[in-house]
Amino acid sequence: MNGLWKPRVLGAWRVPASGPAILAVNHSHNIDGPMVMGVSPRPTHFLIKKEAFVGPLGTFLIGIGQLKVDRNSADRTAIGDALGVLDNGGVLGIFPEGTRGEGDFASLRAGLAYFAVRSGAPIVPVAVLGSSEKPGRLIKGLPPLRSRVDVVFGDPFEAGDGSGRRTRRALDEATERIQKQLTSHLENARRLTGR
Repeated sequence: MNGLWKPRVLGAWRVPASGPAILAVNHSHNIDGPMVMGVSPRPTHFLIKKEAFVGPLGTFLIGIGQLKVDRNSADRTAIGDALGVLDNGGVLGIFPEGTRGEGDFASLRAGLAYFAVRSGAPIVPVAVLGSSEKPGRLIKGLPPLRSRVDVVFGDPFEAGDGSGRRTRRALDEATERIQKQLTSHLENARRLTGR
């Protein structure tokens, strides 16, 4: 990432030094996940759509510990793998909106709340800014080479309400709390970076 772009990393010290953690990353461009993996202070295992696991890229993604997920169903294997990362004290990366879009955390899927409430792992909000501002001249699908991309890590927070409940209602309430925290972090990151 440092060879192709100029990442500016802010707040990486907020990622817990040990124990399970979930990085909740906004997603507006293909490089967002690789950028966070490249600058995170701890190895991160992202849930990545199964369609990306083809040919040499699939072998590479598996080799670096990424997790394949079928976004069209309740993928029990992916759920088990993700909970395994957290049970082993690792860092799980999630795009809470489920797919690439505006990257504004406007519509969250329930997966993030499920993993956070089930594991008790803190959520670290991460804003990637500048990856989708303008296309590159050489490769239109990528940001311009050597352009600045900001990665802003926020303060960790707990998703649950402390009751230990895992009901549908508890997950819905956790999703609302998470969305407020992520939206607030994104606004702060934009102010901080001027983007």
